[in-house]
Amino acid sequence: MKRTAVLRRLRRAARDAGVSYEEVELTNHTGVVVVGGLRSTLARHTEIDDVTARKFFDQYAAVLGKGWWR
Repeated sequence: MKRTAVLRRLRRAARDAGVSYEEVELTNHTGVVVVGGLRSTLARHTEIDDVTARKFFDQYAAVLGKGWWR
């Protein structure tokens, strides 16, 4: 999955859920902060492995709902 698609999917889900979303560019990663204090990073690779993307999405299940990415 493309990195931009991963971030776009998370951004839209946060908007639809009515929670704030913020991206912070770090040295080698992009930091993502969603309301509720959830903070995670995503590497700056063009392609993100599907398993990695699923684990990244699963970190936000508490705020966006279980299985929100499906």
